[in-house]
Amino acid sequence: MSTVINIDPQWMVSYTHDQITIGDIAKVVRTLTLEDIQAFAAVSGDTNPAHLDPAFAGASIFHGVIAHGMWGGALISSVLGTTFPGPGTIYLEQKLHFSRPIRIGDTVTVSVTCSAKDDDKKVIELDCLIVNQDGAKVMSGVAKVLAPTKAMKMPRVQASHITLFNPEQRHKDLLSLGEKLDPVSCAVVHPCDEESLRGAVNSHFGGLINAVLVGPERRIRGLGEQFGINLGGIKFIDTPHSHASAATASEMAAAGEVECLMKGSLHTDEIIHAVLAQTKLRTARRMSHVFRFDVPMYSKPLFITDAALNIAPNLMEKKDIVQNAISLCEILGGSQPRVAILAAVETVNMGMQSTLDAAALCKMADRGQITGGILDGPLAFDNAVSPHALQVKHIQSSVAGQADILLAPDLESGNMMAKQLEYLGGATACGIVLGSRVPIALTSRADSANTRAASALLAKLCAHQYRNKPL
Repeated sequence: MSTVINIDPQWMVSYTHDQITIGDIAKVVRTLTLEDIQAFAAVSGDTNPAHLDPAFAGASIFHGVIAHGMWGGALISSVLGTTFPGPGTIYLEQKLHFSRPIRIGDTVTVSVTCSAKDDDKKVIELDCLIVNQDGAKVMSGVAKVLAPTKAMKMPRVQASHITLFNPEQRHKDLLSLGEKLDPVSCAVVHPCDEESLRGAVNSHFGGLINAVLVGPERRIRGLGEQFGINLGGIKFIDTPHSHASAATASEMAAAGEVECLMKGSLHTDEIIHAVLAQTKLRTARRMSHVFRFDVPMYSKPLFITDAALNIAPNLMEKKDIVQNAISLCEILGGSQPRVAILAAVETVNMGMQSTLDAAALCKMADRGQITGGILDGPLAFDNAVSPHALQVKHIQSSVAGQADILLAPDLESGNMMAKQLEYLGGATACGIVLGSRVPIALTSRADSANTRAASALLAKLCAHQYRNKPL
């Protein structure tokens, strides 16, 4: 008499050759998600655009994204190895016939049925069938296996958690925010290494900026020849060294000849001091830097400020730093960003100035001295970004666990936090300086060309905003 093998969510049971009867059957039900397709592509290396590129897939005979064929084969393997015959099963052969594609949202039922036994060789044959939610056959075949040699029962092993993160796609998505806007004129200050030059050129030909390369022209052209970087049609302003490059670019910005600046391979203080020397570039608001991060383990972009300019800001300086960050979020399309004001603890402590500043900033927001965002603090880092930490510590907050902006208490903590996200957390970053009459795409000298292009995108968006609403 045949048996229907039910899947136990907690236990895996092995069925030996002698225990299996022809007609015994096991089933599993699974719904295909986009994450399944992406994970299978990441593990297998099969990046066929029929599975990953909606435009390509839409023009194919399938008229849309479909699962990898062997995703269904993997489901069959899962049933054989974990349910029937179960742990100890050895695959010998698998034949498959593909009848129709599996699409995102399809719920498929996978069945394996014992159809034959070879008692001498201890080989089991199983008919394999996958049907979709409409009962239509999508895959069929026959598997040959060696059944386990002894009956076993063991806890069901839980698969490792996979976090999907596609930095290239995130980069493309970010750049798409400015695709309908005209490029803005940008003085690229002293792009005298490969990455800063390549980033500027990529930004220029990518339609983000109309680059003006300010620096030693002969040296920059030599870099272009050395690394195969096309400099055709790009304007140059020849300067002898980095200090002169920063001064000249700042003068151009003050005169309205360019709408933004982009840091090349010089030190940050050189370009900032040159900007501050131009009174026409100053505003009532203090200049500050904002990082934008795409973090693999966080569900949305995360902004960190200030990790580059203000070393130990006081309360009123923090007010401007927060307002600059809120402005950037608004320019990028965000509304009422949640601002977590960070400290080592989540309670006010008279001995910790960062907690006193946090409390004061929140009250300033209540009184309209800071606008456009929702503020809370002091909050420790875990409380700011982790819903679990929020629950454990019983914190009632409209910001905690879901912060958009993290305000660091000082530059050192902000800088370490930002670099830990990038170098240990696998995050991708770009950055900009706000508070001047022109935005400044400000990156580290170690940043890649992609990071520089993303920072140019931020500058482009801000420059367009400043045309209508100057600081």
